Amino acid sequence: MNEKVSIDGLRDAVMKGLQEYADLAADDMKDAVRDTAKSVRKDIQANAPVRTGKYKKSWSVKTVSESADSIDMVVHSRNRYQIAHLLEHGHAKRGGGRVAARPHIAPAEQAGNEKLVREIESKLKG
Repeated sequence: MNEKVSIDGLRDAVMKGLQEYADLAADDMKDAVRDTAKSVRKDIQANAPVRTGKYKKSWSVKTVSESADSIDMVVHSRNRYQIAHLLEHGHAKRGGGRVAARPHIAPAEQAGNEKLVREIESKLKG
């Protein structure tokens, strides 16, 4: 890192260093997002209500879009998405009354948000 730079080349040298840092930071953030998405999926599966096991197994992670400096991922139920909302928030019964809510998505989402912030901070600190 002991490069000698003339005054005229200082701007280019600083920009090169900043670009290298930005590339490393983007890679670290993408890795943190991937790890966190997998962790959220595992948390949802661990806390999902089990009747037959199909709902629990239906959760997956999908990359929506990825560019050089960003990544968007979604954790979703592949074929049981209709029941996710009903289980999370409860619902009315056919003959009257209500089925109790069984929150398992919201706690995993909140834990994932906290984990993502911690991982990004730790990776950027070095």
